[in-house]
Amino acid sequence: MSRVLVLTALALSLTAVSAKAQIAVPSSQQPDHFRDTSMLVPPPGAKVAIIEWEDLECPACAHAFPFVHMAVDHYKIPYVRYDFLIPGHIWSREAAIYARYLQDKVSPELATQYRREVFASQFKFASKDDLNRFTQQFFAKNGKQLPFVIDPTGQLTREIEKDVALGNKLGLTETPTLVVVTPKGWIQVKDVSDLYQAIDQAQASVGGAAPEHHKATK
Repeated sequence: MSRVLVLTALALSLTAVSAKAQIAVPSSQQPDHFRDTSMLVPPPGAKVAIIEWEDLECPACAHAFPFVHMAVDHYKIPYVRYDFLIPGHIWSREAAIYARYLQDKVSPELATQYRREVFASQFKFASKDDLNRFTQQFFAKNGKQLPFVIDPTGQLTREIEKDVALGNKLGLTETPTLVVVTPKGWIQVKDVSDLYQAIDQAQASVGGAAPEHHKATK
């Protein structure tokens, strides 16, 4: 095999590895199934919803993000997002706090856009300082003022820790953890390319009419 082909194959293999789910606990401690699934229900009044736990420093979460949000737009179903911080990630907590500030204090739409752009820019961040510079630029280009102290009361941090605690109660071991839920049950989606199929199955189980099916592609 030529040197060019070897290098190309190596690059592709590294890309595939980077998009794997991020492990939150050692594999020897991972349960075979969820523990307490009582939170795996749609919001009141909804028949089907998507629930996701994500970490902003997780490459697999970045890979899943566009597919998840295309599915939400396509099926017009609720999307419930939780933060789950992976040990060893150096800037994901700060990114989650910034995103939560935008969600609570500015607008949910801008918070989602921030998450989208953070995911797209992960490769640029080698430190918290890199993330902070990016965030300052994001606020400025959107006409917003970044507070000198982003979480003075600790409320945003407590909200994120509540998300993490909920994930721990579930028995979550990796990000993204993606689940399609109905009042009757739930389907964990391990491969985001199966998301549309899972939603179709969930809607059929509760008598919902699904839009024309289009299978997501990687």
